[in-house]
Amino acid sequence: MSQPSQSKSCSNDKPLREAHDRFIALWGQMASNWGIPRTMAEVHALLFIVDEPMNTDDVMQRLGISRGNASMTLRSLQEWGVVSRVHIRGDRKEYFQAEQDVWKLFRTILRERKKREIDPLLDALRDCRTMTAVIAPERGKHGGRKLTPEAAAVKAYNARLDNMLSFIEMIDAISQRLIASGKGLELAAKILSKAS
Repeated sequence: MSQPSQSKSCSNDKPLREAHDRFIALWGQMASNWGIPRTMAEVHALLFIVDEPMNTDDVMQRLGISRGNASMTLRSLQEWGVVSRVHIRGDRKEYFQAEQDVWKLFRTILRERKKREIDPLLDALRDCRTMTAVIAPERGKHGGRKLTPEAAAVKAYNARLDNMLSFIEMIDAISQRLIASGKGLELAAKILSKAS
């Protein structure tokens, strides 16, 4: 029975392998803190840090995960747009590699996080705001308008929700600009880092 192939970059070079392991563990821990499955982050980290494409068998062996887990994770990473398939001439297996441009990677991850988190949050907040859009004032003794306690509570709620909506909409607008910025993001970051 033949052994699964092993990436040359992860072979017997112990310091390099240990450095890879440390990076993979760090990436997995960071991602799980952000609500991304650890295995998904570890597979991405492995494909990012090695210097050559890997097939499913390589990923399974290197990370000690099942074929089903490796396949599902690779498919998810492709859907996110951070991993792509690579054809290796003369080999029928599918190979994968991660996006190597860290700025493009950042924009891709931001786009996916925005789609999965910011957009649904904005929709839900707007729904919450619509539920209390109308405040019915009550007539006072001298012809002036006075809010009932319920209407005053709704008005205060709406003010707090409007502040939250404005903030999230600003985050959304910044995210959209960052996603669309291309090389401008890298340039802006370099300028800002020198300004401090």
